[in-house]
Amino acid sequence: MKKTAKWMAATLAAAVIIGGGTALDRSNHTMAAPSGQNECVSGGTGKAPPPPSGHDGQRNPDHPRPPKQSGAGAGGQAAAPASGNLTTVTTTKDGTVSVTVSGGYETDPQDHGRPVVLIAAALGVPTEVFREAFSGVTPAELSSGGPTAEEAQSNKAALLKVLAPYGITNDRLDEVSDYYRYNGKQSQTWKIVPATAAAIVDNGVVTGISIMNPGSGYSSAPTITIKSPNGTITAKATVSYSEDFAKNGSLSSIKLK
Repeated sequence: MKKTAKWMAATLAAAVIIGGGTALDRSNHTMAAPSGQNECVSGGTGKAPPPPSGHDGQRNPDHPRPPKQSGAGAGGQAAAPASGNLTTVTTTKDGTVSVTVSGGYETDPQDHGRPVVLIAAALGVPTEVFREAFSGVTPAELSSGGPTAEEAQSNKAALLKVLAPYGITNDRLDEVSDYYRYNGKQSQTWKIVPATAAAIVDNGVVTGISIMNPGSGYSSAPTITIKSPNGTITAKATVSYSEDFAKNGSLSSIKLK
């Protein structure tokens, strides 16, 4: 009986990535994507590159990980988050010029709301590799209450079968899954730290944008809107990705169009 209990506990602790825009947690919840979820952005649909030859699942300095994809393109708008306003507005001291940072949580349609670009970057693998790994997962419906213990164990095994050759351990998969887990059923988003930016003004003319806080958790480039007495203009934001949660999906630059 004790062995059975231990096996069940280990199985229920498995972390997978949830469909429906949610990262699976270690409490054995794997849900299917709700209809109408995020339309998105991201890498191509090409074949996943092979893992380094001779890799046994442990990180080996002689076999570095494949290069990570970066950047994000334009895509459909995700459902508005219910967990708080992610838009920031920064105004100059005289109140004449404001910079608004909004959006940035779009995802690729093929990912059904999951922030795959962030999850893959945090794991240190190309986006296509994680998509390949997730293709072996069988999500449960939102109304089902989650997968059975056997289904959760099978899903975890399917993920690690593809990810382990890239040096991804069970513990790291759990850590990343827990960090990007959110309730897709309630239209929540994963963890996002909103970025802030301020206008650089010279003689009443906006000449540039300064990033005050690069934020984190952006799965796509947010919209940058600058309003001044001379009218409204936009700027282009570039998002960078990292294995560091605090830097993953952060703004690396903002340039006036």
